[in-house]
Amino acid sequence: MSKPLTVAQLVHQLQTLNPALPVFLAVNPDWPYGHSIGRVIEGTGLDGPAVYIAEDGQDHYLPPTVAAELDWADA
Repeated sequence: MSKPLTVAQLVHQLQTLNPALPVFLAVNPDWPYGHSIGRVIEGTGLDGPAVYIAEDGQDHYLPPTVAAELDWADA
């Protein structure tokens, strides 16, 4: 299992991108879809406080180049 990303790490990564771009969650490498992001909340996780980003609906199939970049498929 990979180590969870911290809020600071996520913010750092997002700061390098165009702030006008839409944001999607890439979900399920067997059926790669883009999902819209819903609410962002702070709650209690398995090991204490955590931030959760809610999925807000399936939007589209991931483009093959995106799935390849995530190592989920060949381009």
